[in-house]
Amino acid sequence: MPIKIDSDLPARFTLEKENIFVMTQERAESQDIRPLKIAIVNLMPTKEVTETQLLRLLSNTPLQIDIFLVQMASHVSRNTDRHHLEKFYMPSEAIFKQKFDGMIITGAPVEQLPFEQIDYWTELCRIMDYARENVFCTLYICWGAMAGLYHLYGIEKHICKQKYSGIFYSKLLDPNEPLMRGFDDYFPVPTSRYTKILEDDVRAHKELSLLAYSDSTGVTLTKSKDNRSIFMTGHLEYDPDTLAKEYQRDKEKGLNPRIPENYFPGDDASQPVFSKWRSTAHLFYSNWLNYYVYQETPYRL
Repeated sequence: MPIKIDSDLPARFTLEKENIFVMTQERAESQDIRPLKIAIVNLMPTKEVTETQLLRLLSNTPLQIDIFLVQMASHVSRNTDRHHLEKFYMPSEAIFKQKFDGMIITGAPVEQLPFEQIDYWTELCRIMDYARENVFCTLYICWGAMAGLYHLYGIEKHICKQKYSGIFYSKLLDPNEPLMRGFDDYFPVPTSRYTKILEDDVRAHKELSLLAYSDSTGVTLTKSKDNRSIFMTGHLEYDPDTLAKEYQRDKEKGLNPRIPENYFPGDDASQPVFSKWRSTAHLFYSNWLNYYVYQETPYRL
């Protein structure tokens, strides 16, 4: 899939080194095709890393995509260069003037706080409400999934005594669900959070379908039955070393973290790590784009 991005976006150079096809504005304008419009509401602190991770996965189909990066006006980012945000991101107010084929709302390292205490909560709620009517399918990731389930369905997150960190296997509950087409009965999901969503809380809502569950970490994947909202509580987009970096960061903060489960060879943090979830991640994003965005959205938004 050619992804149309700004020619100066740092992610472009990383992706091109990996032989991933990215397309500049100049080349895209020469093609007689309507690309999919995908907005990414990037709430992660290391925004450039998350951009590359998501764009890598959105590149795995023959569709052309226009990417719109969105930042919160009510929050000052301390980990991303201001010039980068001003050049490549639009304020959330700008998305209310248009419609999108798809939207991604990322996670954020704020899951232990009550939602209402987060400085951009009101702004994010407005985006989620807007997406229900103006985006054909919105994918919520990790904390974003918990925020969406809370705001849209009143489902509470449950704070756990210790952080879930590692690669946890989830059980596929509906093999006929298009989003899960090609998945194994159990599949690996990188997880990094202090909270969980309970199975009974999701099943209590007739508007939701539970698609995958982990005995350790709770609900992994659920969606609205109208296919307009998908909630993934893990981080399939993570690089092989992302959990290692988070583990080291937590150690430096004196948090005394447990070593990530099913991650380092022999639970030895000095050993190199390898991806166990890359194929699952590409399959998931390919299925989402194909079955829930491309095949549902009209030619004229």
